[in-house]
Amino acid sequence: MVSLVNAVPGPRLSVNPLGTFRRTDLAGGRFSATFPSMRWIPYLAIGLMLGACVDAQEDDLPPATAKAVMDAYQAEDFDKVIERTGSIAKGSPWGRIRAVSFQKRGILRFFDAKISESIADFDAFLALVPEQDPHHWQRGLAYYYAEAYEKGKAQFERHQTVNSQDVENAVWHFLCAVRIPGGTIEAAKKDLIPIEGDARVPMKEVHDLFAGRGTVGAVLAAAKEDNDGVLSETERNHLCYAHLYLGLYHEAIGETEKSADHIRLAAFDYAMDHYMGKTAQVHAKLRGITAK
Repeated sequence: MVSLVNAVPGPRLSVNPLGTFRRTDLAGGRFSATFPSMRWIPYLAIGLMLGACVDAQEDDLPPATAKAVMDAYQAEDFDKVIERTGSIAKGSPWGRIRAVSFQKRGILRFFDAKISESIADFDAFLALVPEQDPHHWQRGLAYYYAEAYEKGKAQFERHQTVNSQDVENAVWHFLCAVRIPGGTIEAAKKDLIPIEGDARVPMKEVHDLFAGRGTVGAVLAAAKEDNDGVLSETERNHLCYAHLYLGLYHEAIGETEKSADHIRLAAFDYAMDHYMGKTAQVHAKLRGITAK
């Protein structure tokens, strides 16, 4: 993840020229892996990528097919993009749009709780751009829900090499470590990745909780509303994150009912339309948790 500055808390995303999403540290908290507008790629990146495709030699794709691919991409019809670019040569400029389409479709499938299909798309993306593997925390989340805990743990360890001050990465690594063969809460606490520079609310308190030196109350206190009678977007985001990670914490220690209570709050009462907000909703769907 590349460090960004943003006043809104939540997981952040930066986008590299290939359209790969990186959750980055935003001042005051993580906003999301896709920001509230759910924009996938900045217009400039789209223009550069599509421009490269336009400049490709005609034998890469026939003109009619090239136009159909570009139209499909702009319409977010990633199935069609992937289908129409299946025969491109290795090294073709169209490989970029094909790779990004796998990534975007994988994200959409994850949001639909289609976990195995999501992983397949992320794998296809990384087969085309293997250098992006350490950045791919999204596949780590999918591995957790696929119960591929050893793969998830390894993914988060690789992500740590490119994003060293992210409490969320440490927590998801913990969650996978608890569930690998022979894993225990105590061992996961002992091996919790140390994080010192994540100032997002309420990430310090979340890290302390998973380390065994914090409390649920401290997480909630850090994320509490200011009691002015208006729930701001920032306050909603803090509470979404607090309850998501409290729900995951209680799941890790086997307290199913408490976990469900917090996930319900993160997914419904304090729902946010960003990657981790949607992850709370995916968690609720997979665990059969519904709004009250």
